[in-house]
Amino acid sequence: MLPVILLSLLLLPVLGSAYQIGDSVPLARMGQFHGQRTSWLHQLGRHSPHFGVDTEVVMPIPKPSGFSDDDAYKISFQLGAEKYQTPWLSVIGRQNKEVPIIDVTLRYSSGGDFKGVRAEVKDMPKQYLNEHEDIQRKFLDRNDWPKYVLVRYTWVEKSEIDVAGGLFVLFGSGFILFLVTALHILQSSKEKLARFMQENTASPATLGEIAKAD
Repeated sequence: MLPVILLSLLLLPVLGSAYQIGDSVPLARMGQFHGQRTSWLHQLGRHSPHFGVDTEVVMPIPKPSGFSDDDAYKISFQLGAEKYQTPWLSVIGRQNKEVPIIDVTLRYSSGGDFKGVRAEVKDMPKQYLNEHEDIQRKFLDRNDWPKYVLVRYTWVEKSEIDVAGGLFVLFGSGFILFLVTALHILQSSKEKLARFMQENTASPATLGEIAKAD
């Protein structure tokens, strides 16, 4: 019973760190314009991705202090407790002047681990422009702030198996379980072993009596 409890305690931190389907993944955003960068701003849960769930969110971008019409504005995301960071994504001041959409692809394992992120800016498809006319109108009006950017989160399961890591965990857990079991058995049989040795070892007095009889 003791080895099982100890092994469970050893594995508890690993199991407890996994995400569950639908969990909100922490999201922070940093902006860059005119040679300046903002600090990391933590986003609300409704703007964050949810683990394993494909979603689309409309993210507001307030007008930065000192921003001019000629400036380009880029953002970068930082996701999860793992702090995966995207490259800089140009959303305002792009050369083609089209309304942008940010495609964010998040990788995860079936065990609930967040494995990484990739993000890119694309032109918003016509279908989305028809569905989100307010975003297009506000984006094209230089004086209408905040701007709104559509962010599309797509989750992709990482299928590759870490064979080396799996074997290490398997043999490591087996060795720990063996060691704990051996110690437990040794401790419980200590008294029995001492009694056995006492009963099967002749005393000096007994040996002397046998010698005299001969």
